[in-house]
Amino acid sequence: MTVPGRRSSTFSRLLRHGFTDPSGAERLLDLPELSALRDDPVLLDALGATADPDLALRGLVRLVEAQAETERQTLTTTLLSAKPFRDRLLGVLGASEALADHLARHPRDWESLVTYEAADLHPGVAEFEQGLAEATDAVSLRVAYRRCLLAIAARDVCGTTDVAQAAAELADLATATLRAALAIARSAEPADAATCRLAVIAMGKCGGHELNYVSDVDVIFVGEPTEGADEGKAIQAATRLASHLMRICSETTVEGTIWPVDANLRPEGRNGPLVRTLSSHLAYYQRWAKTWEFQALLKARAVAGDPELGAQYIDAVSPLVWQAAERENFVPDVQKMRRRVVDNIPAAQVERELKLGPGGLRDVEFAVQLLQLVHGRSDATLHSGTTLDALAALAAGGYVGRADASQLDEAYRFLRSMEHRIQLYRLRRTHLVPEDETDLRRLGRSLGLRTDPVVELNKEWKRHAAVVRRLHEKLFYRPLLDAVAQLAPGEIRLSPRAAGQRLEALGYADPAAALRHLEALASGVSRKAAIQRTLLPVLLGWFADSADPDAGLLGFRKVSDALGKTPWYLRLLRDEGAAAENLARVLSAGRLAPDLLLRAPEAVAILGDPEGLKPRGRDHLEQEVLAAVGRADDAEHAVAAARGVRRRELFRTAAADLIGSYGTEDNPREQDPGALVDRVGEAVTDLNAVTIAGALRAAVRAEWGEELPTRFAVIGMGRFGGHELGYGSDADVLFVHEPREGVDEQEAGRAANRVVTEMRRLLQLPTADPPLLIDADLRPEGKSGPLVRTLKSYGAYYRRWSLVWESQALLRAAPMAGDRELADRFIELVDPLRYPAEGLGEDAVREIRRLKARMESERLPRGADPTLHAKLGRGGLSDVEWTVQLLQMRHGWVEPGLRTTRTREALAAAHAAGLIPTEEAQTLDEAWVLATRVRNAVMLVRGRPGDTFPSDPRELAAVGRYLGYESGHVGEMVDDYRRITRRARAVVEELFYGA
Repeated sequence: MTVPGRRSSTFSRLLRHGFTDPSGAERLLDLPELSALRDDPVLLDALGATADPDLALRGLVRLVEAQAETERQTLTTTLLSAKPFRDRLLGVLGASEALADHLARHPRDWESLVTYEAADLHPGVAEFEQGLAEATDAVSLRVAYRRCLLAIAARDVCGTTDVAQAAAELADLATATLRAALAIARSAEPADAATCRLAVIAMGKCGGHELNYVSDVDVIFVGEPTEGADEGKAIQAATRLASHLMRICSETTVEGTIWPVDANLRPEGRNGPLVRTLSSHLAYYQRWAKTWEFQALLKARAVAGDPELGAQYIDAVSPLVWQAAERENFVPDVQKMRRRVVDNIPAAQVERELKLGPGGLRDVEFAVQLLQLVHGRSDATLHSGTTLDALAALAAGGYVGRADASQLDEAYRFLRSMEHRIQLYRLRRTHLVPEDETDLRRLGRSLGLRTDPVVELNKEWKRHAAVVRRLHEKLFYRPLLDAVAQLAPGEIRLSPRAAGQRLEALGYADPAAALRHLEALASGVSRKAAIQRTLLPVLLGWFADSADPDAGLLGFRKVSDALGKTPWYLRLLRDEGAAAENLARVLSAGRLAPDLLLRAPEAVAILGDPEGLKPRGRDHLEQEVLAAVGRADDAEHAVAAARGVRRRELFRTAAADLIGSYGTEDNPREQDPGALVDRVGEAVTDLNAVTIAGALRAAVRAEWGEELPTRFAVIGMGRFGGHELGYGSDADVLFVHEPREGVDEQEAGRAANRVVTEMRRLLQLPTADPPLLIDADLRPEGKSGPLVRTLKSYGAYYRRWSLVWESQALLRAAPMAGDRELADRFIELVDPLRYPAEGLGEDAVREIRRLKARMESERLPRGADPTLHAKLGRGGLSDVEWTVQLLQMRHGWVEPGLRTTRTREALAAAHAAGLIPTEEAQTLDEAWVLATRVRNAVMLVRGRPGDTFPSDPRELAAVGRYLGYESGHVGEMVDDYRRITRRARAVVEELFYGA
């Protein structure tokens, strides 16, 4: 008798045995149906050993209740007397609600778990065929299938088989099921069966002998006519049989479904015929197949139907699989496949995805398959469709480090075990780790984690996923380092040929040179070599993700040679997570940024500072430059210091632009290309302005000390004045001066001219730093006019002689350096010219249109494609800017927002003022931003300015990556450019020419 308020001893025992609802369990144990079992201590121990004792007890009650009176005692007696049977039955009931449902519907099926012969421990296809032999239709096939599945699950949850053996048994059961389904289909259509030969080829996990509990079974069908039959009619008959087979397995009946049969891996996918002849298959694979299709064929295995035809198919396609790495498009295909495809996973599920999430099963499977494709062409030991067998073969052949392979094997087995147990519970196809505490507890206990199942499960899962994340990329590269560094005695290494094949497959155009760089970087026992061996596997992956991996690796070697002995450099790359990836992106994206970095490698520190990629403001830069000029001994050293600051800031700007355009693992790609363009334009304009200010100060100090005899200002024009400079732009300027009080005008003029001449000389001196070219051709009278004028002279010229194109050019005039008060008075002088009162007259508008038309016909370089020239081509920069500038000159006198030197600001102001409809404004803005980015990309990639897309394929691909196009999509990039600029030109025709 239990004392009121105190728990019974049974309640406490149930708690100790892992029950979470001991009160409910007590009630179930008190049911009359369990009278023969309730007092047996062995039962509680066996229930407590299951994944979910409560679930196991509920399932047991349902099973006992479902027995006929005459059978109930047989079940209970067997349960108490036969430990192997007890463990099997309760193990299944505690892990799978779905199989408990099956047993309740088919109460005699428990008997299939009683026998414990040697053949029962490791059944194969023949044993499963015997188990399905009595099935005559879709319903009876499902019942027999579940009965066989019950035995597989029992061996799995009891540990009689490991996860790889269970997966192989599931694949063998699928093979037997496909054969049984085909036999049912053939018996239903004997005429069709007599007309054709049909072979069923398993693909995917079924073909690889590593199937899940619930998974699509991927197949390909091959058909041939029987002797004397018409081929067309035979293929139709084979198609009917194949369709019937798919329905038998896939359709839902009173006994549910088995699994979907998926034939979408066939040539042309769901758009192609369901059944083809062998010759048709081969013709497709030889001419049209993509790399992923050969990757899929790695797992092809003939499983049902005509065995001779199945063998012929495998024999015919196997050589094609192992020649895939020699295909012309293999490298870009591989690069595309290697990029993560998690975009389609809902954000809330990414962290729970066992298969596709970071560190998931797909990472291991893909890495192994890619290495098989690369090296299997010369090593037949790698020709396995089973992931773990292939991984072991890769390790045995030295293609993967043994320690890495062992860790991946362990992680893959754990993750597959999780996947199996999750699917087994309700026999549903899922790869998501559950969120419910009860489900997590059952899952943890099913994997042997009993102390604190939920905490232990999460810990082990995250640990194994982290191993996969860390190793799946390095798997490609670490053996390359072992091959050249030769540090691990006894380890089988890649041969030079195999190493070259791997590098070539990963996009390296010169594998021999790449191996030499790796040897130089990774060989030896120094601290530098040790750290670089740790870094290189990851860096090589980032280089391979770019358009020019060879340049990235060469650049890293040069930077490392320059900085390798400085402790902070290696510490930066080792400890600052973002620094190494940022460096890899910068070094492999083109020539400009690496050239700037290699002139002063210490600038690499910028890449590790969280604030390092943000542009410095003009005030900060001017203070630094003028201080450096003040410390210098002479003008040459002063301007060299100023140009050094400019070089560093150009690198900062280019690095930020590249990293923002490419994105990194932690920071996705910048989604607003206009923001990238604006940041570059503002930053380059600021650093050119302060460099000119430094050169002005240096020139004045060298001859006149602290003060020039005349007040002097530099006015920015063109893109310089518009704060829209690109990496390769000259600085368009006007020089203005005004004699100081008491200074003779001629003396002031001579001083001003000498200062301009000296500034230009200093800024173009041959040094390691990029020159800054000053262009004053927009001055009054152009090249024929004086280089520098007084403010009064400008006023006189503009009042008397100014042409409409000069007024248009002055729309971009903005103070840049020198005397600010004088510069502001210059701006006041020209405002009435650029924003004329009452707007432009019709004669002036016609003149501007005439000038634009003449420029289009005369200035486009000979042979240039007008649809692809970013500056002068159709819908390019010139089109957009002249359209916006015409609006500024016509309406700037009444619309203050139009009084800006910046194109995008003026365009936005015109839209806000109702001068341009929304769609047209967006079209012009998109085209202007794109054309600007193309020019920036060309300079970043080639290291020299250009206005059109490069012809070199690698350079063109690099421009594409900068613009956000994946490898192999340059044609799409060019088409998009033409489409966007064509639409912009239509707007220009309407708004500028009045068409």
